[in-house]
Amino acid sequence: MKFLSRISAVFLLLLLCGCGYHVGSMMHPQVKSIGVAPVVNDTAFFNCASVLRSMLSETFMTDGSLKLKDFKKADCVIYARVTGITFSEVSIADSTDERSTYNSEFTPNQWRVAVDVQFSVEIPGRAKSLVSLRKATGEAKFENGVDMQTARENGVRQALYQAARNITAQVTEAW
Repeated sequence: MKFLSRISAVFLLLLLCGCGYHVGSMMHPQVKSIGVAPVVNDTAFFNCASVLRSMLSETFMTDGSLKLKDFKKADCVIYARVTGITFSEVSIADSTDERSTYNSEFTPNQWRVAVDVQFSVEIPGRAKSLVSLRKATGEAKFENGVDMQTARENGVRQALYQAARNITAQVTEAW
């Protein structure tokens, strides 16, 4: 009985190998490396361009489908632009204060940040883009803390990381 199960497992393995399935990168076979050009920031939020650039570098290195190189020496270059950052309330904390003219004040306790990014991938010297202009988004939640500005920056960083992961997936699986 064990012999038959082993033979059927080997047969199934050979069948799957012969059906054109493969494991590995889905990237275009002629493109081996990518460079991340400086990111443009169209928002009023400070430093999100450099954060997105570092997040894109990190996610491409983690993915491993493409080797990360200097954008002047890479097979293709990704150009990105942060087009929007929005904040919205998620939950409200009820805090009573005796000094208030009202019995209770409602203040946001948890916030949601959403970032919008446009990107394209181009091969240097070619007129046609490898990946035409696309959009990606990222979202994160953060809570009020002692330092609201630091909490906000960390929330934007998490949202930009999510956007970078979405961009990396769109670029490496665009074929």
